[in-house]
Amino acid sequence: MPQNSKEHQATGEGARLFKPRPRNWLHQAAGRPPPPESSEPREAGSVGAHPFKPRPRNWLHQAAGSPPPPESSEPRETGSVGARPFKPRPRNWLRQAAGGPAPSGGSAAHAVASVGAISLRRYLLLGILIPVGLLVVMNTVGLYQQALGAVNTAYDRTLLASAKSIGEQLDVTGYDEESELRVTVPYAALEAFEADNRSRLFYRVSSLDGRLVSGFEQLPFWRGRIQAKPHYAALVDFYDDVFEGEAVRVGVLLQPVASAEGRAMAVIQVAETLELRTTLARKILFDTLWRQALLLAVIALVVVVVVQRATRPVRRLSAELQARAEGDLTPIAAQDAPRELLPLVEATNDVMGRLAHLLEHQKRFVRDAAHQLRTPLAVLKVQVQSALHGDMDAHDALGDISQTVDRATLLANQMLSLAKVEQLRQQPGQQAVDLAGVVRQVALDLSPLIAEKDIDFGIDSRPAWVAAHEWMLGELTRNLLHNAIKHTPAGGTLTVHIAPDGAFAALTLSDSGPGISDELAARLYQPFSAGDTRHGSGLGLAICREIALALGGGISLENHLEGGKVTGLDATVRLPLIQNHG
Repeated sequence: MPQNSKEHQATGEGARLFKPRPRNWLHQAAGRPPPPESSEPREAGSVGAHPFKPRPRNWLHQAAGSPPPPESSEPRETGSVGARPFKPRPRNWLRQAAGGPAPSGGSAAHAVASVGAISLRRYLLLGILIPVGLLVVMNTVGLYQQALGAVNTAYDRTLLASAKSIGEQLDVTGYDEESELRVTVPYAALEAFEADNRSRLFYRVSSLDGRLVSGFEQLPFWRGRIQAKPHYAALVDFYDDVFEGEAVRVGVLLQPVASAEGRAMAVIQVAETLELRTTLARKILFDTLWRQALLLAVIALVVVVVVQRATRPVRRLSAELQARAEGDLTPIAAQDAPRELLPLVEATNDVMGRLAHLLEHQKRFVRDAAHQLRTPLAVLKVQVQSALHGDMDAHDALGDISQTVDRATLLANQMLSLAKVEQLRQQPGQQAVDLAGVVRQVALDLSPLIAEKDIDFGIDSRPAWVAAHEWMLGELTRNLLHNAIKHTPAGGTLTVHIAPDGAFAALTLSDSGPGISDELAARLYQPFSAGDTRHGSGLGLAICREIALALGGGISLENHLEGGKVTGLDATVRLPLIQNHG
């Protein structure tokens, strides 16, 4: 045997090697260096074999590495414990002593959650106004460009008219390269085309090879070309240029000139400064902008009003819920809610209904536990007192106490099972389970009880797959089979039959017991309504019924009659069958 086997302490399941804590373990846990060893002689026989020193005040703060609280200036009370006034410790005092942060409350979590929450009104407003605003801006740009194009076209026609007016004053002698152009342009020919005194006109008349005939020689000669498909019924071109440091718009007209003495082609250029065009374009832009801004403001106002009215039921519903008393889980009455909000209201009412059911089940569980466990505990106390006073034999007293503890244990286990059924009812995750396999396993677990009463037990099973939690099927079968074994007389018969029955899986337990009376059948599924309260808690069939209902099935108990005489009881459970499994 190993030498250190004495260090193992068999304390039941999970025995482990015991090692004494080292000295200064608290400092090591806090990550602080241990205090220096004392040089004083140790006293023999003292605890820990070293002299006792009283712990200083705030020793826990020093061990954890956090600063001690400031000394109180209040006068200390004589005769009180520690000779100082008593102050209740704040919540999370241990975390504060260790220097750790206190956990945040529910309101802080709610505030953090509300910060990241999106506003429905803001979402609708931004989702509508931003696209509308972009469309309005694009429309404004398009309208301005169209208006500017129309203005340019109108003024270009004016330039073309000026060029044609000059062309009417041309005369020629000679033909083609030997021709000579002559022109006299009176001021009146151009005055009619000047809109006001803000813009100025310049012209140049040249031969086709660039020789100046008349006009402003500084005006650059045209070097472009006529479009293949011009917009006007003339050989005309328009372009932007700079003349004498000013931006100008130039119109060019190729004017054929013919007379009795010759023939030639003249190039007439008419340039106009852009002051009038710029002023008119700016006016058009401003007019367009304020009209579009007014349109956008009207759209925004309409959207805000509509969104406010559309979200009013949501705000009213939120205010009603916030004004409710704590624990009020009555359904929400929202008859005037919009159709899109009704699914949310219905889902909320469904959740609140389930919460109300859970709370009622919890209250009933606490109430039943307090009521039902009080009786066996009172009986147990009386039995213990009787045994202590010597009113009954110790062996008999222990036997009665054992029976009382067994009944209390059974009652507690079944109450917990009933609570677990309700818990699993609210949880998803049901799986395909073979009911026949579960029944066979439970029957194997209870085989000692069957053998003890010498019961003729038989089981006839075929695969029957149902959607359920395996624990629920096992608890259902265990309660039914245990109840049947208890009521079957010694040497009796007990048969279990499992088979698909249409769209259901049928589990039938047939015993040769006394059956049930009509009076007991009326309250059989009610909790704590056992026929024999001395040997049961009255929860077994209630658990079976809750499990069957939770799985979408049902349970029935019928007396088995032969010749008008009750010869046993048939307990049948029907659960929805999974079609085409496997």
